[in-house]
Amino acid sequence: MGKCGKGTGSFGKRRNKTHTSCRRCGRKSYHIQKQTCSGCNYPAAKKRSFQWGQKAIGRKTTGTGRMRHLKDLPRRFKNGFREGSEATPKIAAAV
Repeated sequence: MGKCGKGTGSFGKRRNKTHTSCRRCGRKSYHIQKQTCSGCNYPAAKKRSFQWGQKAIGRKTTGTGRMRHLKDLPRRFKNGFREGSEATPKIAAAV
């Protein structure tokens, strides 16, 4: 291992994992001993975000994922959130 300072020789001794994956943000930032995530601040209720990290906020904000529910809302709002009825044909409505 060589002389044990904090350089190359000590890197061989590192075998314990300090961080594991977080259940809220999915990043490998959940500290096992502290029981907190350094990426999203889980288990705190408020998510971690800072104004000095505008790019980081943009990566995590609404619209960067699938938006399984939210992407349908503008269309449903336009139609008045109707359900169970069939839309009238465009030709019949114009006459």
